[in-house]
This record gives sequence, C-alpha cells and structure tokens, in this order.
Amino acid sequence: MKSYCVTDVGVKRNMNQDFVYASNQPVGNLSNLFIVADGMGGHNAGDLASRYTVETMVDYIEGASEKRPIPLLEAAVQAANQKVMEKARADKSLEGMGTTVVAATVQEGCLYVANVGDSRLYLLDDGIEQITRDHSLVEEMVRAGELGREEARNHPEKNIITRAVGVKKQVRIDFFDVSLNPGDKFLLCSDGLTNMVEDQDILKLVKQEDSLEKAAHRLVELANQNGGRDNISVVLAETTANGV
Repeated sequence: MKSYCVTDVGVKRNMNQDFVYASNQPVGNLSNLFIVADGMGGHNAGDLASRYTVETMVDYIEGASEKRPIPLLEAAVQAANQKVMEKARADKSLEGMGTTVVAATVQEGCLYVANVGDSRLYLLDDGIEQITRDHSLVEEMVRAGELGREEARNHPEKNIITRAVGVKKQVRIDFFDVSLNPGDKFLLCSDGLTNMVEDQDILKLVKQEDSLEKAAHRLVELANQNGGRDNISVVLAETTANGV
C-alpha cells in the first residue's frame, strides 16, 4: 500500500477546519487506515471537532480487540461522536460543533469505508466512481428528482449537511465495501476539492502524474485555481501487487 495526504486552507478561508490521517502501517487490528474530517462550527470549534474525531478514532482502533473492519470503524466513529458531544457540552464556546468523516481501510484486497456527511471516497481505476453518498440537503433533493445534478453543483444550500459527527447521541453511518485490484487507487477528500474540481478532471489529473504526492498537490492547486472557496483535503492511496 502506498499513500499520500495533504490539506490546505484554500484561498478564501483564514482557518483550516479539515483534518487528515493516513497510515500504510497497521493501526491496532487494521492493516492500514485513512481518514478525512471536515469540521463545522464557530471560531476554533470546527477545527477542534475534526481533529478530535480523527484522534479519537485512531486511539479507539489502536486499543480495540475487534478485528472485523466494519464493526471496528462503526465503534470508532460512535466513540468520536460521544467525545465531540461531551466536549461541546463542557464548553459553551464550542456549542454546535460537528464534523463530517470518511474513513477507509484495505484488508485482504477489499476496501471498507465508513461515511458521515459530504466528504467523499472515490475509486479510481479506468474511470472514477464515487463510492460514498453525500448526506446533504442538496443530495437528498437530487435523489428525490427535485434537482438536477448540474444544478446541484452551484446550489446556494449545497453546504447544508444532514448528518454529522457530534450533533446527536447516535450518529447514522453509511458503510461500503469494494473489491480492489492491484494498482487501483482511491481518493478520500473534503468538499473543498469536489466543489471546485469536476470528477473527470480529478481522474485525468491523477492519471497524468507519476506519483501520489504530485497528484495530491496538483489537485489542491487546481481547486485553488478554480476559486479555493473552502479548505481542501486529499488522501490518495494505491494498492500494490499483493492487494494491500
């Protein structure tokens, strides 16, 4: 397994409320672990929510006896949800904070994904496929047939999410599993990338570059060139010959 991660404040924001994590090495009983979180809330609150969520998940996974990827990711997200809620209750200035989270691990040639909010995971092989489904008001309107996909890209309520870590006692998490072939790449990212760069442009750029590091930085550069309205986070990973 190879990976590279980068996060950038963007052009318009003063603070980066995204937090990223990538480990090609084992984390507890998982062979590897990749996470992107995009925080929301007032000054410092979103920054804290995303960082606290990722750190809590990593700590939980490192100490857990569970070996099955999906139950382990689920328990880790729920633990983070509880911690963020407790933090917000203890400090009035943090009230209302929360975060998206998308997390993934590759075990024996299978990619396991957990998702809350509108940060995304894409599979990149011959084409590009969004594996996660956004938990957002606009995405619900698209699924209901009330809004076209192109209209959704520039809708004024695009940033309203319908699920987040740290908002309710129990957070609803979506899970996915995908079989991988050696050489397949996958991308975890915040909406600061996908709101600025079309899916096909993401695929084209990643295919052009000869390293994950170059591709990740080029994606950030392109998002900023296109307006950089939000923080931009990218985790790119590639399976090797043995499937991990």
